[in-house]
Amino acid sequence: MFKQITKSVPIAPRFARTYIAGQFTGAKGPNGKYTVTLIEGDGIGPEISQSVKDIYAAANVPIEWEPVDVTPLLIDGKTTLPQPAVDSVNKNLVALKGPLATPVGKGHTSMNLTLRRTFNLFANVRPCKSIVGYDTPYENVDTVLIRENTEGEYSGIEHTIVPGVVQSIKLITKPASEKVIRYAFEYAKSINKPHVLVVHKASIMKLSDGLFVNTAKEVAKEYPDVTLDFELLDNTSLKLTSDPSEYKNVVMVMPNLYGDIMSDLSSGLIGGLGLTPSGNMGNKVSIFEAVHGSAPDIAGKGLANPTALLLSSCMMLRHMSLNADADKIENAVLKTIASGPENRTGDLKGTASTSHFTEQVINNL
Repeated sequence: MFKQITKSVPIAPRFARTYIAGQFTGAKGPNGKYTVTLIEGDGIGPEISQSVKDIYAAANVPIEWEPVDVTPLLIDGKTTLPQPAVDSVNKNLVALKGPLATPVGKGHTSMNLTLRRTFNLFANVRPCKSIVGYDTPYENVDTVLIRENTEGEYSGIEHTIVPGVVQSIKLITKPASEKVIRYAFEYAKSINKPHVLVVHKASIMKLSDGLFVNTAKEVAKEYPDVTLDFELLDNTSLKLTSDPSEYKNVVMVMPNLYGDIMSDLSSGLIGGLGLTPSGNMGNKVSIFEAVHGSAPDIAGKGLANPTALLLSSCMMLRHMSLNADADKIENAVLKTIASGPENRTGDLKGTASTSHFTEQVINNL
């Protein structure tokens, strides 16, 4: 299927593991429900979060929401999350997050970056699948991309050498690479796409990307039932926009910066971030999120599209092994979008309000 890809490496089992970082280990409470931390977010966040809550209540999903405030604190010049929010996520092990806006002009670091660092969210998982009834120039897109989420060019190690000359250090470590690559293998098995594709630029960055590539070869020895291939980043970019169907049977995994760019590129193939679910995996904590912006210009007007947050919540349910609930909600969302522009929000070339879209999803449950 893949042209100009290094051939699969021979692999053999090494040892068994009882726990892989990123797996959900939570349990139901005495009331038979899981408690999930809810970060409603800014701008349109409260509106789309309300949509999720209404639909979950109608679908009788065994979830109890625990809303938290993540308004950032600046402690010793460092952006910090309120302790009650941190405690909630660590207790519940899973959270659903709406879009967050970083306070401007107050010295705060990106809120999304703060969340990743606080909970060591080492892998970002971004599936992109064409939505039936919403046409784009591409058909039958079905890609999965896993991005290393903690280092690379985003390590924040940069300084001015002399005026006009700045150095930014790309940090790649074997432990972080191994963790995200192993998760990619596990995820590939869990979704019945036992083929991992490492996207890299080791032809130029022989040490940093070379370490990522060599680590993948080592991890592959533990997974004899999963194929491992490699492809250069520029080649992937060209082929993904030429014929994304070539990538429907693989799970792509790549360093941080490449994953940031390529995940948004993949979202563009299916119609944008408003249709794209996303999950961030930590050692034991996982946060699922809508990756679009907070859209303050339409906040409070009933125009927001809750699809991305709803589909992200379905990823969350599958992560928690609540597959039947996930299928029920996802099918209702997709049926609503496919039913026509009168039931789609404005960003999807429709005329529906947030509340009307929510009602239609509930009707389609």
